Amino acid sequence: MTEEERYQRLLERYEELATLAGSLAHEINNPLSVIRMNVDLLAEDLAETHTPENQRALTKLEIVHNQCSRLENLLSSFMRFAKVKPLDLRPGSLNQIVEQVVRLYDPLCAQDNIEVVRYLDPDLPSIRLDAETLHAALLNLVKNALEAMESGGQLTVRTYPTPTGVALDLIDTGEGMDNETALNMFKEFYTTKQGGSGLGLPTARKVIEAHDGRIAVQSEVGRGTKITLEFPAPARLS
Repeated sequence: MTEEERYQRLLERYEELATLAGSLAHEINNPLSVIRMNVDLLAEDLAETHTPENQRALTKLEIVHNQCSRLENLLSSFMRFAKVKPLDLRPGSLNQIVEQVVRLYDPLCAQDNIEVVRYLDPDLPSIRLDAETLHAALLNLVKNALEAMESGGQLTVRTYPTPTGVALDLIDTGEGMDNETALNMFKEFYTTKQGGSGLGLPTARKVIEAHDGRIAVQSEVGRGTKITLEFPAPARLS
């Protein structure tokens, strides 16, 4: 068996498992939605009579409701993770996608006292990319950087050529991460956020790697985080 055949077999196996996982998540989501709906209906019935017993029951129902919502969000994130579609790689501008993503967050940055500094190389070579999926991945990475700057700060967005292709730096002046968090942040279901699914960043990494790219993290507690994405030149993707 050649290397290409072995790779194709692994890819087919992965697609089978992804389809199975997505189907299982969908099947779990259906009865979960029914449970949540009936919990809401029961809470409405109990709210009509204000007794101590009903208030205690309502408190417990609220806990069930919140956990149902958390599971629904987790399943939704998982289905997105499992269904990253095959990429349609075409020559495109990384700068253009970066600018589109950052512009979406301009109002939020102004509101939260976050300065965005752009250093986008005007002569940056084109790369082969899937615009839709790469846009979604960068959206998640920028969102994560902004959330790390609760008291305001600065986000530096920089693109530049490398000996093998192009690179993008996202540098925030947020709270930073310890070594354990930095090492695990791209692992499935790992999260330090209350109610987080732990699948947003793994999905972003999955998209970057599907572009034959690499992602690296440097972080220091109290000083901020630098995420670097590297993409190969078009010749290496052909």
